Amino acid sequence: MSTWIDVTVPIRPGMVHWPDNPGVEREVTKEPVDGGLCFVSKLTMGVHTGTHFDAPIHFDVPGGGVEALPPAALIGVARVVAVEGRTIDRADVEALNLEEGERVLFKTSNSARCWNTDEFVPDYVYVTVDAAQHLADRRIALLGVDYLSMGGPDHGPRAHRILLRAGVCILEGLDLRQVGPGTFEMVALPLLIPGSDGAPARVLLRSP
Repeated sequence: MSTWIDVTVPIRPGMVHWPDNPGVEREVTKEPVDGGLCFVSKLTMGVHTGTHFDAPIHFDVPGGGVEALPPAALIGVARVVAVEGRTIDRADVEALNLEEGERVLFKTSNSARCWNTDEFVPDYVYVTVDAAQHLADRRIALLGVDYLSMGGPDHGPRAHRILLRAGVCILEGLDLRQVGPGTFEMVALPLLIPGSDGAPARVLLRSP
């Protein structure tokens, strides 16, 4: 049986985050207990840190918080697709002949160049509005991208709303450096934070 590949970005202080979001802070306390030490950590960060899901409420779309994401969309077969351009445009997604209910993860140059620095990379590869509309029209179950936002700096909210209104689960912040194009089993589970606009997730892939 093949090995699970962890495509989650580790959460740590000082890591890259969206410019207007809070950074990661971890405070560790320790106290003696029964002849040893007990460590307890306090973690402060935004819910859109690292590898995470967006919930419909993130962009004021009906559908609720992360608790409303359908579990059936988060576990199952996913297709990793390599895109070479500076954007993921409509032609890129039309060529995939996606079917309703598919899960697609886009591997771009983001994986190689954006996760090697703790500085935010503003010229990341993103999904265009036209591409988002096609994905919504195809009624895919889940879209995954390899940086902190699937949408671009100018029309990102519009692209998000198109997908969220269509019921597409948006998974952002994947580290796909160790994964090539192909079909994988996927487990992608967000923290259960009722009412939250997003949640960090642990994401694993395995060749079937």
